[in-house]
Amino acid sequence: MGKLFGTDGIRGIVGENLTAELAFRVGQAVTHVLFEEKGEKPLITIGMDTRISSDMLEGALIAGICSAGGDVMPLGIIPTPAVAYLTIQVEADAGIVISASHNPFEHNGIKVFNGRGYKLSDALEERVEEKILSKEELATAKGGDIGKRIHGMKNLKYEYIKHLVRTIEDDLKGLRVLVDCANGAAAATAPDLFSNFEIEADFIHRKPNGVNINDRCGSTHLKSLAAMVTAGEYDLGIAFDGDADRCLMVDEKGQVIDGDKVMAVCAYDMKQRGLLTGRTIVATVMSNLGLHEFCNKNGIRLICTAVGDRNVLEKMLESGYRVGGEQSGHTIFTDYATTGDGQLTALQFLQVLHRSGKRASELAGICPQYPQVLENVKLDNVPGIKERVMNAPALAEAIAKEEEAMAGEGRVLVRPSGTEPLIRVMVEAKTAEIASGCVQRLVELVDLLKN
Repeated sequence: MGKLFGTDGIRGIVGENLTAELAFRVGQAVTHVLFEEKGEKPLITIGMDTRISSDMLEGALIAGICSAGGDVMPLGIIPTPAVAYLTIQVEADAGIVISASHNPFEHNGIKVFNGRGYKLSDALEERVEEKILSKEELATAKGGDIGKRIHGMKNLKYEYIKHLVRTIEDDLKGLRVLVDCANGAAAATAPDLFSNFEIEADFIHRKPNGVNINDRCGSTHLKSLAAMVTAGEYDLGIAFDGDADRCLMVDEKGQVIDGDKVMAVCAYDMKQRGLLTGRTIVATVMSNLGLHEFCNKNGIRLICTAVGDRNVLEKMLESGYRVGGEQSGHTIFTDYATTGDGQLTALQFLQVLHRSGKRASELAGICPQYPQVLENVKLDNVPGIKERVMNAPALAEAIAKEEEAMAGEGRVLVRPSGTEPLIRVMVEAKTAEIASGCVQRLVELVDLLKN
């Protein structure tokens, strides 16, 4: 990736390294590249989450696009996967999402989908980035060539909701669920979505105010959801992140059902019905050893890619695989979507739960989970620091020593975040105590190396 685009678009702290001026330039650059590709005026959709900065960035992007001669179709507050879906439906040339996903409200981001609903290729991102970083002034349109904003598009979210409803056959009658909207984009769609089924659904954290997105709620903060699920005797708790492309759950006992378990449950059901192409799940190197064990036991092949839903999707499309994702909750069903979709994931899991007649804890129990400890080491937000830490010989030696000590009954993964100034240290081991001790030693080393 280049200097601006990480694993999930451009991310930053608004007012520091993500500004209205940068967003304006991104709008211009994307429009210029699309014009070069198409040879005529492009149409671009824009959707956003509920951050206080999203309106400002949307305005800057629209101004940049229109000034460069592109037309814009604003979709309003809407989940990331809805932008991908609707970009295809309205035959736009690209879709832009303004969101920083699970990050705090001070952060925001700009992500671009192509006209087929997939993230831009590395080559196109590089072309956009070159134009953004160029010191040359980008050409602006004049007269009748100036782009226009197409109004009245916010109701298109209902087309997306209808699409999700069509992906399952069950009425889900008899189930009681508690849904955490993370004070994010799901607040604009989840209540309408679940009203289409004979399911009893209650909602929490569905009153965004611009600064409470992901604040002690959503898929990164499951504690309050778990407590409310057990106290209220719900069958399942469902948690989305800020832009609703992730979904994690808690069972009736308050135990977490992560992305690995969701993939296991859905893939096993698909295999039983002869729908699991190649009898294969595509996951990442972050997936728990328990998922490997589940797959070996049930005759399912597990392919692991580098971290990032982009890498998972690329492998799925390469061979026509139908289910894949990340432990963190990005689950991809290529029959229905071109990207991870939290609400789609929730429906697919609920359908299996309803058909099975089992409790959620029993259903998710088919996939064991090894103790896993993950700790993030914060870095200064300066160029090159991640590379310096990751390339340090002392770090490689320490990782090798820790893995040797676990004698094949655990693993270590140290990697830089693609979206934040962090080094992530993850260890799986036979016991939580072994994993914690290993993580602590490696975190201390990373702290030393970053200075």
